[in-house]
Amino acid sequence: MARPKLQDVATRAGVSVTTVSRVLNNRGYLSDEVRARVNAAIAELGYRPDGIARSLIGRKSGLVGVIVPTVADPFFGELVAAIENALAERGYKVLLCDCQENPEREAEYLDLLQANRVDGVITSTHNREVRGYDAAELPLVAVDRRIGPRVPIVRGDNAAGGRLATEHLLARGARRPLLVTATDHPGNDRARAYRDVVAAHGIEPRVRAYGYSTPADERRALIETWLAETGADAVFATDDLTALMALEWAHKTGRRVPDDVRIVGYDGSAAVRLGMPGLTTVRQPIARLGARAAELIVDRIADPDAPPAAEPPLPVELRLGWTS
Repeated sequence: MARPKLQDVATRAGVSVTTVSRVLNNRGYLSDEVRARVNAAIAELGYRPDGIARSLIGRKSGLVGVIVPTVADPFFGELVAAIENALAERGYKVLLCDCQENPEREAEYLDLLQANRVDGVITSTHNREVRGYDAAELPLVAVDRRIGPRVPIVRGDNAAGGRLATEHLLARGARRPLLVTATDHPGNDRARAYRDVVAAHGIEPRVRAYGYSTPADERRALIETWLAETGADAVFATDDLTALMALEWAHKTGRRVPDDVRIVGYDGSAAVRLGMPGLTTVRQPIARLGARAAELIVDRIADPDAPPAAEPPLPVELRLGWTS
């Protein structure tokens, strides 16, 4: 008969492998009932830690999982690099999970990271329907995403960024500004700021959302349709790649930028600044976001039960270019 494994104990006790590891390590808060179930399963199965499991008892793995929607987006590629550099300075290595903006894949990655006993997870995805984080039994830090009251959030000042972009377009004479965003929900501070600003100027809001999982070609087609049907004289895109698609549409249709249509993006990654230095965009402090996320996850790993302090949003800035 094969020797029982950590997963066998978890299955018998009806808990996660992370919980079994916590019982074995006597680390973190667990109820007496959970500890009793795990210990009973260990006794029933005759489990004895060996191999990797034994090596992990009493010490950390030195690994942090990082889940992002896609590294193909320059913002997330730069964010991951910043996180990885900051964690390396603290003796940690990164397990990168690119969920391709797929909620099922994101949930699978979260399970995988827990099963492999990483010390913590930094997530920067936007799939609101993924619920596995609620039951996750390891330290978590979110970047620009609200997960729960015990998970600290590192983010740029999205409300200020939305105001800067919208007020700039109106100051340049726009009267039919179109907001193009991935999702339009109450937690989208950029979209809320856009609505507040245009309402204050007596202008009808024009908002279109393409959905995070929309392929690039479909997103481009949607943007072209929306720009044509709304008669927009300005575009505020909540990411730079979408702004570049709007610029592409303007060139294809003979619109002059910025005379006929003004365009403002969001993020200001190094790759976009290099490839399209003339794009007006709200620049996020990406290096600081990554460094702060790394700092927080290391703190959470050291003391997973400490209540998280409120994280003030990091300042953003409007970087002017010829597109507006």
